[in-house]
Amino acid sequence: MADYANSDVLVTTEWVAAHGGDAGIRLLEVDVDTSAYGEGHIAGAVGLNWETQLCDQVRRDILTREQFEALCNDSGIANDTTVIFYGDNNNWFATYALWQFRYYGHDESLLKVMNGGRQKWVDEGRELVTDVPDHSSTGYQAKFPDDNVRATAGTVRETLGQGVVNLVDVRSPAEFTGEVIAPPGMSETAQRGGHIPDAANIPWATAVAEDGTFKSHDELQAIYGGAGVDESKETIAYCRIGERSSHTWFVLKYLLGYEKVRNYDGSWTEWGNLVGAPIARD
Repeated sequence: MADYANSDVLVTTEWVAAHGGDAGIRLLEVDVDTSAYGEGHIAGAVGLNWETQLCDQVRRDILTREQFEALCNDSGIANDTTVIFYGDNNNWFATYALWQFRYYGHDESLLKVMNGGRQKWVDEGRELVTDVPDHSSTGYQAKFPDDNVRATAGTVRETLGQGVVNLVDVRSPAEFTGEVIAPPGMSETAQRGGHIPDAANIPWATAVAEDGTFKSHDELQAIYGGAGVDESKETIAYCRIGERSSHTWFVLKYLLGYEKVRNYDGSWTEWGNLVGAPIARD
């Protein structure tokens, strides 16, 4: 598929239509619009609510290891299950969920994204159902969290001014310059507008073609390389709350094959509120 570094991390809508119900396969739908799954989804898919099921409900954090194991058990996902992620908004939260699966050590070869997401499936006139599947617990056991795919504010602060990492801000140009702090309708915000010093602004959507699928390897390489992202360096992607940057993390790590890429999920809602953290607005 388009000569990606890891082309088998993507599956087509046709493949899902033919194999989504096979043994050992679990479809997971994660949407920005948390009501979308209930209105209709691919047969057999489990719906995850990013607001309540992909983050701790007390601390501001992703799931704990125990919470992640419970999520997998409730979703009928075993350690050897192939998980196919898809969702709306070109797979924003689908890639965010995949990133957490990668963080907790689910076999990378078993993590895949349906290219084009929910909208492509709908545009092709494929069937949606409202039946909600019920799965037995699997005894899932997560591995130790892998910080090689996650950056923190401390990680970012340690590298400021040294030129040793690529900082990629995937938000809109208006958010990057501080003209707005959050996209219209989004409630999560920060005290200040702007961006982390030395970050390059490469909006996440530049990686997506008109039909919602990912652009080709050569097009992606031209976008990120053309913006100065040096693949020989570590790259840290961030946005506002870590979901759009997980999309870019997925592109850089799997489609372009960059060796070390981290998602800074604290993102601007952390950095823009952080006492003593420098910002830029150029």
